[in-house]
Amino acid sequence: MVKIGHYPLHHGGVGAIRSLGRAGVPVYAITEDRATPAALSRFLRRRFVWSTTGSEPAEQLVEGLAGIGREILAAEGRRCIALPTDDEAAVLMAEHAAELEPFLLTPRVPAGLPRALAGKQSLHTLCLQHGVATPRSLLPASYQELTAAADELIFPLVAKNADPYARLSDPAVGSTTLLPDRAALEELAADWRSAMPRVLLQEYLPMEHAEDWIAHLYCSDGTHAVNEDLVFTGVKVRAWPPRGGVTAHAYTTPNADLAEESIRFCRAVGFHGICDLDWRYDRRDGRYKLLDFNPRLGAQFRLFETEQGVDLVRAVHLDLTGRTVPKGDQLDGRSFTVEILDAPARVAARRGHRSAQLPGGPSAPPTRAGGRGRRLRELAWTAADDPLPALSAAVRSAGPAVNRLRQVVAGAAGGSAGGSAGPRGTGHTTSG
Repeated sequence: MVKIGHYPLHHGGVGAIRSLGRAGVPVYAITEDRATPAALSRFLRRRFVWSTTGSEPAEQLVEGLAGIGREILAAEGRRCIALPTDDEAAVLMAEHAAELEPFLLTPRVPAGLPRALAGKQSLHTLCLQHGVATPRSLLPASYQELTAAADELIFPLVAKNADPYARLSDPAVGSTTLLPDRAALEELAADWRSAMPRVLLQEYLPMEHAEDWIAHLYCSDGTHAVNEDLVFTGVKVRAWPPRGGVTAHAYTTPNADLAEESIRFCRAVGFHGICDLDWRYDRRDGRYKLLDFNPRLGAQFRLFETEQGVDLVRAVHLDLTGRTVPKGDQLDGRSFTVEILDAPARVAARRGHRSAQLPGGPSAPPTRAGGRGRRLRELAWTAADDPLPALSAAVRSAGPAVNRLRQVVAGAAGGSAGGSAGPRGTGHTTSG
């Protein structure tokens, strides 16, 4: 499990450790300290305590990662599969694949592709090139260009960091932010006169006309022709923060159109590996619009598995070790809840702070069984056979969670909208 930066509350990493560890796979992880939730999992063979910020020179990060890979190679007698849990790690490993290849095994992907897919404006360009619907956007090169375009912009807008993989070292905005009018934009841009950050202004798709969908995929690199691409689809019900935040609750449901569009785009751009796509269905024109492409393991990946019990990390492990990935359909009727995030998200939802509608209209239940399969509920942290990560997460999240819940109760929450956020945990929103 490869991570760059400080975000100890990452349930996706814990989920991957448990999934592979339960299958008998030796798992190693980079952790911030010895008491992070991931570091305390009983399914972890060894933790490598390596505290990074994301602002280190790439050469320093590559040297550290290669050193860890070298240690595992000496211990296991073979290369280990490296799974990035953030955009920074995905970009680093793709752009320095040749240096890491002697120690780490990863799907083969064009060196510059993860950066292009994670970048908001570069993703927008790729969508236009390949006929994928996406919200209109603007990446102003200067403050003068921003002010010149302001009269033509249609509000509300969403402001995002254009380069999420650089959010730790040079963030333009703290999180995905809703700008209801020009005054809000001018207030946000007040400090940008001397140096314009790389901030993306994106069309806002209103919640009353939208549905939030997610697609998770494993795209084989073709090394083992017997294995096919794996794609899952589901609905994001609640997020924290309420608009533009981490998935707090979601459920699986089959969506053949979305699955086909997701895999078509991945094949068109030549992506290989695990990815997490955030889509918004616009009821006004009946199109799925791609908001974010996370070229790495998504934090909520444990929502999905096949009827044979194969999830994305098991699929990549089977494929890259030269074995067959059992064919099977998505197991529907599953739900996924991040316990420490969903409580405040529920409060926010009851107060009207939602980002989108549910399929079937506002009265649709938050979870439902669809298609074949039994109803199953997956919790992000709680596991009877691995209790310590949940205890650590509860302790570490208590203070921030109480503070944010107070904000919601006071009516101060819900100031961001329109996108998705990723694996930083309570109080730190990012891409996907």
